Amino acid sequence: MPTTNRHPDAVACLLVPSLALAGCVRACLWRDTASVAAPLSEAQRDSHFAASPLCGLTWTLQGGGWEVEAQGQLRPIEHRALLGGPRSRPAHFRSEAGIRSFMVALQPEALHALTGLDLAALLDRYVPIESVLPGDDWRQLNTQMLAAQDEQQCMALLEAFFLPRWLALQQERATAPERGRYRDWMQHLALRAIAGGHGASLRQIERRIKQWSGQSLRALRGISRAEATFFQVRREMEAGEVVWSALAQDAGYTDQAHLCRETRRVTGFSPEELRRRIEEDEAFWPYRIWA
Repeated sequence: MPTTNRHPDAVACLLVPSLALAGCVRACLWRDTASVAAPLSEAQRDSHFAASPLCGLTWTLQGGGWEVEAQGQLRPIEHRALLGGPRSRPAHFRSEAGIRSFMVALQPEALHALTGLDLAALLDRYVPIESVLPGDDWRQLNTQMLAAQDEQQCMALLEAFFLPRWLALQQERATAPERGRYRDWMQHLALRAIAGGHGASLRQIERRIKQWSGQSLRALRGISRAEATFFQVRREMEAGEVVWSALAQDAGYTDQAHLCRETRRVTGFSPEELRRRIEEDEAFWPYRIWA
């Protein structure tokens, strides 16, 4: 029987905001290891995230941690309220023994529309929220979030802050699409860029997409296909055996080697290693709850 590195008491859950925030907030993640019966090992305190077109807000209510860089160096995370831009590569973090964090996955186009931020400048970066959003309203939100008691209070504060701003913005523009896969959002983004171009060249349209999303349309397509493949793998695992060559063909990859290269680029791992670690490794909790 395979060994597992899962911790029985670590809490990780996915929270879906109200439908009125569809098109703005994709989902929220809650991680709590502060109240476990036995402390997590160093390996169990790691967290792996895939490359993603989504932006993120993170409030660390308790504890702290580090970003694990490519060569294994630990870079301390010095702020408890962070804004992260889209990611063109996977991310790896390590927390202290007990941590409580509330993470918000935001559609990049919505964040740009609400704040005017240049998301291309935030690609693969994490910055203190107050350094780019210094208004009194954001400072108050940070204070309230960091003092919250649990994930439900965090969600209530988030919705109270974002709902009026998002609904006011929606009155000035077409209704946003309902929540869906990256592919649905990417297609909607491309159509908006073309419709708003008024005869603009392809290069101008691509610039507009990058301004709104922080990444090129080609990069977004790669992540979209990887996400679709990930969900297909989960379905085939539940049904029985995963046949990688057939999966690669069905997903539109040139061959199995192409699938392996793209999976490694987006996640940092081969498809088979990723599948195994999602099942067995505590550090892959974001993949488990996202599915």
